[in-house]
Amino acid sequence: MPASSSDLPEGSSSSVLRDLPVLLVAVVWGSSFLAVQRVAEPGTVVAMLVLRFGLVLPLLGVVAWRALRRLNRAEWLGGAALGLVLSGIFLLETYGAVHTSATNAGLIISLAMVLTPLGESALGRTAPPKAFLAAAGLAVLGVALLTGDGGLRPPTLGDLLVLGAALVRSAYVLAAARTRAVRDTDMLAVTWVQLAVATGVFAAVALPVGPAPWTVARSYGAGQWAWLLHLSLFCTLFAFFVQMWAVRATSPSRVSLLLGTEPLWAAVFGITVAGNRMGPLALLGGALVLVATEWGRRTTPAPRPARGRGEGEGEPDAVGPNAEPARV
Repeated sequence: MPASSSDLPEGSSSSVLRDLPVLLVAVVWGSSFLAVQRVAEPGTVVAMLVLRFGLVLPLLGVVAWRALRRLNRAEWLGGAALGLVLSGIFLLETYGAVHTSATNAGLIISLAMVLTPLGESALGRTAPPKAFLAAAGLAVLGVALLTGDGGLRPPTLGDLLVLGAALVRSAYVLAAARTRAVRDTDMLAVTWVQLAVATGVFAAVALPVGPAPWTVARSYGAGQWAWLLHLSLFCTLFAFFVQMWAVRATSPSRVSLLLGTEPLWAAVFGITVAGNRMGPLALLGGALVLVATEWGRRTTPAPRPARGRGEGEGEPDAVGPNAEPARV
């Protein structure tokens, strides 16, 4: 029997070619915090979110049309409920990104990798491994050093908002794992429903909190439109389809490991492009966050067996670093 793509030697050229698109997703996600800072200000965050996902929805909808027609009422409602939570994640994360550095935002949001298994253990009333608790403690220490820039200063508003986004993202993963209505639903269709609901929320609050999306769109120059298209087409559309392809072409663990480099790329873009400056202790804090999240990823409790139509990342049945629903 011919070897499957996931059985090929990890050092082969075909393995490298499979890994490259996934690594590119981690890179563009790492750049997303810088991109947000280039296209949004505190007063235009919601309008920018309408534009970002308004560009994606029609394209994704064309591909998802057949799957959307097969959804039943419970699946629509389940996806809509998750979409409301998703809107909270994007609001907190985006407002946070414009109030803190791109480096801090990328590192703090990575704490969701540690918070999600902790939440799963709490809900399941099981004690996580001691090594995982040590990794979580190290992550907290790293964030304290990072956000205080090595001193005793309290974290900024932006840091706290991004931390809130990490907490809500963890709650989103746990909720998705327990939403029976979408457990066996086509991932493309349920993602479209979630994004549509989130975009509806953004559109509903855009006018009361700032300028209209079309006003913001007219104010953009060529550079800002380029960053917005980067957020829409690469950080959202390209990333989603690569995730769908990757979990079938390689192992979920390998996908998770590659996507876990996102905070590293956020730090690279923040320091080299945005010019973020960090003191020695803040740099140490950032390094501790990276080490702790990877340590936590490797020592996390094993996810529950998937009970839906498939296993691995992208399926909402198993919770853990290798089974988080596709991020957009």
